[in-house]
Amino acid sequence: MPWELREHAGRHYAVLFHYALPDDAWAVELSEAVPAPATGAENPDAAVTHVPGPAFLVALVPDEDPDLAPSVRVYSPEERVVPYEVMHWFLEQVADQVERCRIAFEQGEPEAVE
Repeated sequence: MPWELREHAGRHYAVLFHYALPDDAWAVELSEAVPAPATGAENPDAAVTHVPGPAFLVALVPDEDPDLAPSVRVYSPEERVVPYEVMHWFLEQVADQVERCRIAFEQGEPEAVE
């Protein structure tokens, strides 16, 4: 599952992409990134300093029917402040995923969207 990291005002955020089979949609998750677990020098991922934490926003992007609208779910038991720049970055990622899904649908390749 690929992810992208961004730092803002000293905090790290992650956007994670994966297929949500029960929803028949691509999930684009926003989380506050957490420090990566310590790894040995033999691990090629040792340069990774942060990994995605628990998602607090999840956009679901249907890939089999372009008439179904993407939706955003909020998962947070407590109040959370998301900086505007981070929210904008997240929504750009969602918009890019919507575009990829729609192009793939038009080409008849919904499984090729990542």
